[in-house]
Amino acid sequence: MKTLPISRYRFFQKLQPLPLLKKITGKSVTGCLQVFSTSGSWSIYVDEGKLIYACYSEKMFEPLYRNLQCLSQEISTLPDGIKDQLRAIFETGIENQAIPNPDYLAICWLVNQKYISPSQAAMLIEQLALEVLESFLNLEEGSYEFISESFLDDMPKFCHLNLRLLVEQCLTPQSFEQDSRREVAYRQTSPSSQSHPSQFFQINELQSKAKTTPKLPEINSYKPAAYSVRSNEYRGQQIIQPPVDKKIYTIFCIDDNPTVLNAVKSYLDEQTFSVMGVTDSLKALMQIVRIKPDIILLDISMPNLDGYELCSLLRKHSHFKNTPVIMVSEKVGFIDRAKAKIVRASGYLTKPFTEGDLLKVIFQHIV
Repeated sequence: MKTLPISRYRFFQKLQPLPLLKKITGKSVTGCLQVFSTSGSWSIYVDEGKLIYACYSEKMFEPLYRNLQCLSQEISTLPDGIKDQLRAIFETGIENQAIPNPDYLAICWLVNQKYISPSQAAMLIEQLALEVLESFLNLEEGSYEFISESFLDDMPKFCHLNLRLLVEQCLTPQSFEQDSRREVAYRQTSPSSQSHPSQFFQINELQSKAKTTPKLPEINSYKPAAYSVRSNEYRGQQIIQPPVDKKIYTIFCIDDNPTVLNAVKSYLDEQTFSVMGVTDSLKALMQIVRIKPDIILLDISMPNLDGYELCSLLRKHSHFKNTPVIMVSEKVGFIDRAKAKIVRASGYLTKPFTEGDLLKVIFQHIV
């Protein structure tokens, strides 16, 4: 998909939401469609043409809290104070714009804490996407750009939703009352009664109009179906409650700069992470073997024993062969990343890093 950079637009232009959505449904399309208007901005993330998340800048957490409240009536693992907890951990990142998509990180955190299961996260994302698309389809003016690389690229993916079906649901009022019969209704619909979105999202545009019912595309790995507060069933199957136990992750940070250690501690919520900081790499090696942390943040440039050497030693220990080791450095060159790969480092975090950068690299390895 080719679009002009957002800086090329001097004024908002008339937009056609449906053609924009059609452009991102191809199997080769992966990235984020960002649409801007005077009232806010929409971000629609796709992976090979399938929707993985959608959000609206002006209402990022409100729909999340509302749908979580509905979901809390079905599963007992969501605590009563979950809204306040999410607000304290993630909404603060919006003020300094440190976290691009704190709402998605919040969902990852809920799954990580076993408050909801991955399948329930998929249901939640679908409901949020329906609300976002419903407002987006009413947009008349604005500007847009498509970004091939996005914040969600390395994050966990809980679903791949069929964008065409989501649009049809947004424009079909009956679908909200007949969630359990959606798939049957679509297959029984005749071509003459198909709504405009169905015609618009025709897979083969060169195919002549046939008298038979057009075949709908299959949905990869997850079939959308909204949840209802009146039922604990999902696609005819009982929702499996996730375990109640909650894990506290131990983060071991080695850096000869105390300021960096303090920043890591301030960025990570103490209810989820136990952060330990050490400035001496030689002393850190013995403590790591004793504590056995879940994730290790390792500064490269340190006296006595640098990060590459320490990582290499850790990989020789049987317990730390697969422990995530994140190299932290101001260097971003190809040679430095190659060295990190040689010693089997799990990732790379560049200084100076923001709260969002730190949370993203951690969630990539614990979710």
